[in-house]
Amino acid sequence: MTVTPPASRAAQILSRPTTINGLTVPNRIAMAPMTREFSPGGIPGEDVVSYYARRAAAGVGLIVTEGTYVGHESAGYSDRVPRFHGEEQLAGWSKVVEAVHAAGGTIVPQLWHIGMVREQGQPPFPEAPAVGPSGLRTAGAEVAGKAMTQADIDAVIGAFAQAAADAERIGFDGVEIHGAHGYLIDQFLWAGTNRRTDAYGGDLVARTKFAAEIVAAVREKVSPEFPVIFRYSQWKQQDFTARLAETPEELEAILTPLAAAGVDAFHASTRRYWLPEFEGSDLNLAGWTKKLTGKPVISVGSVGLDGEFIKAFQGEGSPVKSIDDLLDRLESDEFDLVAVGRAVLQDPEWAAKVLAGRFDELKPYDPASLKTLS
Repeated sequence: MTVTPPASRAAQILSRPTTINGLTVPNRIAMAPMTREFSPGGIPGEDVVSYYARRAAAGVGLIVTEGTYVGHESAGYSDRVPRFHGEEQLAGWSKVVEAVHAAGGTIVPQLWHIGMVREQGQPPFPEAPAVGPSGLRTAGAEVAGKAMTQADIDAVIGAFAQAAADAERIGFDGVEIHGAHGYLIDQFLWAGTNRRTDAYGGDLVARTKFAAEIVAAVREKVSPEFPVIFRYSQWKQQDFTARLAETPEELEAILTPLAAAGVDAFHASTRRYWLPEFEGSDLNLAGWTKKLTGKPVISVGSVGLDGEFIKAFQGEGSPVKSIDDLLDRLESDEFDLVAVGRAVLQDPEWAAKVLAGRFDELKPYDPASLKTLS
């Protein structure tokens, strides 16, 4: 008689399905969004299709695509980053969706506008100005772009809403709104780049108005059961030490309007998931987000790797790190899913190996993997 060995602890914990609005994700592993710049003309090709499908086939339950530009001329900085507008671009994304579904996965696009991170002259629309709440790239900087008018704000809100509608139309399982890392939406949330004196600037709640209006417009354009995920962070690429909230009470003031506007789940981005967010508690940012909102939450930050990701992208490798602490947190329901970035980029089979307990086969991250879509 053949005896089936007991599932590994990782499989027991990570294999549990979870629900975000009308979507059932088959397990707790998500693929984190990572800009790759392999889409000439902003069009995802067959190599991009295969890239995502391989991860789904290996057991990633939810794929969050790389950031993809909404239909606003100032949204991006590269003609090789995929766009989420245009007939050819959306046709390319439709093929990605079909392949991921055929492999058993679920997938959402990350909808993105970079705002003041852009420099004028950059493609895909070089004549377009950099735009932001106050024309600032970082706290204390000189004005380097255009402070958005109400017409600009309305146009960007409309672009996010249209992208979400298109995502549902071509078969995606939900959308993620990129409100993190010092890009446009985060520039409104952060006091360092938002110096407005109108309804979109001022205190914590006023600075959420732009983000909340985007969420509400997206919610209105899609079906009630269609998941809307919102990604946010304390840190910015312009300032790793920046913080939107110094206390749980301040964080609650930011998240409450977003949840009320229609966010179904939050994606709380940190550079190291194991670090506590506030003094007096071991909860990370995702844990606090779930506690304060009651919504499903995705955690992220150097999962499976013992190294800080910015340094890794600059050429420093990261040795493999145990995920025992991560499993403890998932088992205690501190958060609901975990997004894996570099480890899954390095090894398409990462999820399959972890779910099978084949930890000895995991590979350390090598920045050379950025050069291919393996």
